[in-house]
Amino acid sequence: MHDILLVDLETHDVETPGSPPDWNDLRCSRCRCVRSSSSAMQFVALEPYTVVIIHAFGSDSAGMELCEQIRCVSRVPIIVAGGSTDFYWTRKALQLQVNDYLPAPFTIEELSSSLQMITPATDSGDGNPCLRVSHVHAEKEDQVIQEVKEYLEDSKYQNVTLKEIAERMHFNYSYLVQKFKFHEKMTFNEYLLQQRMEKAKFLLVHTDMKIYEIADMVGYNDMDWFYKKFKSYAGVSANMFRKMHGSQTVQIASGQH
Repeated sequence: MHDILLVDLETHDVETPGSPPDWNDLRCSRCRCVRSSSSAMQFVALEPYTVVIIHAFGSDSAGMELCEQIRCVSRVPIIVAGGSTDFYWTRKALQLQVNDYLPAPFTIEELSSSLQMITPATDSGDGNPCLRVSHVHAEKEDQVIQEVKEYLEDSKYQNVTLKEIAERMHFNYSYLVQKFKFHEKMTFNEYLLQQRMEKAKFLLVHTDMKIYEIADMVGYNDMDWFYKKFKSYAGVSANMFRKMHGSQTVQIASGQH
């Protein structure tokens, strides 16, 4: 049985298609109902729920904004009910990793079926089911960050942004910003700069490539910008860095490392 946080965002100046839902018919061990996104976020932060149901009839934008806010802090399963049949909102729900999307009109029976597809977290034997939920969430977050880093490894020398990665991998952008910094102890842009500069340092010491070739290879088309970023990162200019570390040139083809 689920512990449900029900967020009823329905705008009552529009007519609900079909019969209005009777939330009392939901089969659950506990159901708390709130009528605003701010209240919902307070309860998501304070109490463990096994699923959040957002009734978004007439409030598609507010419903998706709430989904995004929840995804910034939690991986709790989300069901959006009463949403628009417009594909834009369905696609938005998918991007925010909503577990199910029930456009209006829907029935309590359909909602109950969706709930049955979500398995509540159970006690793992340590006496605290919340610890198990946190552990599972941490594992999923680790996997997400690893996928982002693998994607970056293939494209870090292009003009790639975390927002672009989020869109291509169907992750929530705000969630990635927060979790990437938490896991790597630096922002995405700081991590990207580090990867590019360390590659540039290696090439300066271990190859006889021209500096403009190195700059281009690590993703900088503007030489002045590369010089500025390198000096800020390494403390000395690219030319000086090469001189300081002497000649350690090895046979590395430009496109092989």
